[in-house]
Amino acid sequence: MLICAKCTLLLYISMLNIISFAIIYMNQKYRRHQSLMSVLSSLEPKNVWNYFDEICSVPHGSGNTQRISDYCVAFAKKHGLRYRQESCGNVIIRKDASPGYEDADTVMLQGHMDMVAVRTEDCEIDMQTEGLRPAITEDGEWVYAEGTSLGGDDGIAIAYALAILADDTLQHPPLEAVFTVDEEIGLLGAAALDASDLRSRILLNMDSEDDGIFLTSCAGGATFSCYAPAPREEKEGIVYEWKASGLKGGHSGGEIHLGRLNANLLFGRFLAQAGESVEFSVGEFSGGEKDNAIPNQCSAILVVSEGQAGNLERETERFFETIRAEYNTVEPGMSLSLTRTECNTASVLTGEGKQALFMLLEHMPSGVLRMMPEIPDMVQTPLNLGVLRLGEDEISMTFSVRSASATEKEWLLKRMQDVADLAGARWEISGVYPAWEYKPGSKIQRIMSEVHEDLTGEKPVLTGIHAGVECGLISEKIPGIDCISYGPQMRDIHTTRERLNIASVQKNYELTVRVLQVLGSDPGNFL
Repeated sequence: MLICAKCTLLLYISMLNIISFAIIYMNQKYRRHQSLMSVLSSLEPKNVWNYFDEICSVPHGSGNTQRISDYCVAFAKKHGLRYRQESCGNVIIRKDASPGYEDADTVMLQGHMDMVAVRTEDCEIDMQTEGLRPAITEDGEWVYAEGTSLGGDDGIAIAYALAILADDTLQHPPLEAVFTVDEEIGLLGAAALDASDLRSRILLNMDSEDDGIFLTSCAGGATFSCYAPAPREEKEGIVYEWKASGLKGGHSGGEIHLGRLNANLLFGRFLAQAGESVEFSVGEFSGGEKDNAIPNQCSAILVVSEGQAGNLERETERFFETIRAEYNTVEPGMSLSLTRTECNTASVLTGEGKQALFMLLEHMPSGVLRMMPEIPDMVQTPLNLGVLRLGEDEISMTFSVRSASATEKEWLLKRMQDVADLAGARWEISGVYPAWEYKPGSKIQRIMSEVHEDLTGEKPVLTGIHAGVECGLISEKIPGIDCISYGPQMRDIHTTRERLNIASVQKNYELTVRVLQVLGSDPGNFL
């Protein structure tokens, strides 16, 4: 009996310990959640930031959008709103007009649910399974995420729409909120959207990043991928790691004209120049994360004989000095290094694979190819080598291709196909989307401009963009729909430096609410 009593006591103590640890864990988790919530809960408008905070807590990188899609569905169910969830993950939520606004044309509130999910090298967050950690800059003006991209592009559009749908005090026409998936990897959700039951005649696309600048047209685009055979062999010698990092990177649609270094192209230039005077082999290499993000880092393994090691070091340093001189102003934070490792063997490309790599990196078109002659300082045709990888048996390269001219885009893709063929690489084209053409006499442009000037005292800038916007695909599916794209001020989207301006979020939400009120009270505007 004493033994049983002792066992019971020990079991009881063990259970108490387990319960105590569980309570401590849950309290820590709760306090952390409360801490994160309190960061954004102090901001205005509270309902917008509350939804944005919830969106940040749900992993939603491109290709990983099922949970954020289900979150939007749960929102619709909670608020008793009609909804439709497509097999690809797109979500459409409908709300009836406010009393007295029933005769107004239906308005579409539109944004994409996915984000470019990138993190710093030392960040331990698993962006496939964990949420973000939003924070506010010391000056109190910006929201950012600790160690990762923020996803303001385009989480803030979803937050705007949810806040409007949840607020029964607002005056508005019939609403269709259209939330798409995988915009960042080729506008795939917009391409798959079933628009057969959509009734919207006005489209407010909230996927722009420059406050006071309204987009009225955009380029068309595509994703071009090529794959070259990569036979390998084991090589003995002196093994080095070549690395470029700390570059600014950025959005290839919005910032490719700023002359920032593309880390993948930098690696290609190094191979071409150093290869003229030094015999070396190329092992594992990797650069960039997304086809539409200018890669800010690239690394590679190089192997040379002992007799060539000194030559490689001298040529590399000479090359680095050249790059620093050329780009010191544009890329003050860049880090270029060649580090000798402790290894004496590595798996490297054979001559055939090395030749294909050199040809593709040296001869594929890149960067800004043509400016738009009709609009000063507007890029017409750019492309970006966003991802470079060496897999088990092939070299892969992924490009984001854009052009405001359909014929010029097709000619560029033909040139790329020919280079790939010459290098013995297979290729594929995906994520093709049309341009969004400028609409003279657009009534939504006029009303947005008038409300913006009334709200701020300043006239907005109406312009086009050489990045892709979902308006092109949606307007193709709904002929005659009147579109405009706008949004709050952001900086360095698609990077770990991404930040969202707090005051601009409030201003553009108020702009949206006022525009909806005008559209609902004057249905004749769009008849």
